[in-house]
Amino acid sequence: MEKLVRCKDVCKSYSKGELEVRALIDVNLTLTNGEFVSICGPSGSGKSTLLNLVGGLDTVTSGEIHFDCARLDQMSAAQLAELRLRKIGFIFQAYNLIPVLSALENVEFVMQLQGVAANERAAKAREMIALVGLCGMEKRRPGELSGGQQQRVAIARAIVSHPQLVLADEPTANLDSKTARSLLELMEKLNHERKITFVFSTHDVLVMEFARRLLKLHDGAIVSDEVRR
Repeated sequence: MEKLVRCKDVCKSYSKGELEVRALIDVNLTLTNGEFVSICGPSGSGKSTLLNLVGGLDTVTSGEIHFDCARLDQMSAAQLAELRLRKIGFIFQAYNLIPVLSALENVEFVMQLQGVAANERAAKAREMIALVGLCGMEKRRPGELSGGQQQRVAIARAIVSHPQLVLADEPTANLDSKTARSLLELMEKLNHERKITFVFSTHDVLVMEFARRLLKLHDGAIVSDEVRR
């Protein structure tokens, strides 16, 4: 399998007054194209920190992060922003939809930033809205959608420009188990059919059950790495 992400001796520390908090300690990790990975561990174990580093939302204290052919730890803020725009999709616990935009406009937004022509981005957004099962809801704003429907819009937005990697931070945390299962089945289908790499950070046992690879973090270190199916 082709390597997509490689973390080498990655450390991340934060300062709290005079106290140094070590969020990640000597993390070594390789992710390959097409994986469906869950990162689990207790609160404060470093799950979200690791996702933020891999997604270029934060920078390492030391170590290297390679994404495709680029080194994230050597990139400028502008270069990281361009990488995120072109190659990485994000799904957040709080959905992070723009409240004044419709579902269709939220899905279009990334493509608008990419400079995609209006007709093309509208067509692609409608295709994605249909794919996630929201036909007829294109004009609804986030406040007119349920939590599960909002997360479906967020998934459509994350995948519409065919990113190499989708990072999902606690994507089922605010959902009931039936809705969560439905969304995980959708993401699993997208992983199989479109070969999109998904990496989740989660406390949710259901997300762990769907994972084909399960990484466990404890106190900022990887304590197990299990390929399950």
